[in-house]
Amino acid sequence: MISSAATAALSGMAFGLSSGVTPGPLLALVIAQTMAHGPREGCKVALAPLLTDTPIVLAAILLTRSAAGHGLVLGALTLCGSAFLLSCAFGCLRWQPPGRAPSDRPTAKGPGSIRKGVLANFLNPGPYLFWMTVGAPLALQSLDLGWPVLASFLGAFSLTIVSAKIGVALLTWRSGPVLGSRGYMLAMKGLGVMLLGYAALFVRDGLRLLGS
Repeated sequence: MISSAATAALSGMAFGLSSGVTPGPLLALVIAQTMAHGPREGCKVALAPLLTDTPIVLAAILLTRSAAGHGLVLGALTLCGSAFLLSCAFGCLRWQPPGRAPSDRPTAKGPGSIRKGVLANFLNPGPYLFWMTVGAPLALQSLDLGWPVLASFLGAFSLTIVSAKIGVALLTWRSGPVLGSRGYMLAMKGLGVMLLGYAALFVRDGLRLLGS
């Protein structure tokens, strides 16, 4: 699936964009903090993956690396990744805008945006599931081609997921909540189709590993 620094970067961007704009606890907090305290606070929340993902990524890569000599284990892990991607894809395709937007009433307490963002991301099972079943296998494929390729994948993912959430914060500040817009709905459908394609590739790779 990854054959060069370019394909590693493209994969990182694709998954970073999907993770960045798919509704979840962190994105909801980005919108809530933006509406309550302004875009600066929403952007602070968007930086949370840079602070929380490093230990998750390292642990996932080490655990997956330890199973590198066991085709059955890696195959099963890759198929679990395909199931996770299918779940995300169907979630995007069936997604409907929420009935209520986050409240824009300011609170008496300070924003605490970075702390809230870090807690929201650490306590969210999504990053753990992604890196254990999808991100780590792709990171190891990249590492097999060299450290620059791995840096391309991880750098593109991190830059894109943060940029996407910052984009949502800025759009929210300029035009109100974006989750109910037609453009956002179409983007979610497109991401769903893209994730279906990646899920199919993971099924192919998983079956190949099981048969090796």
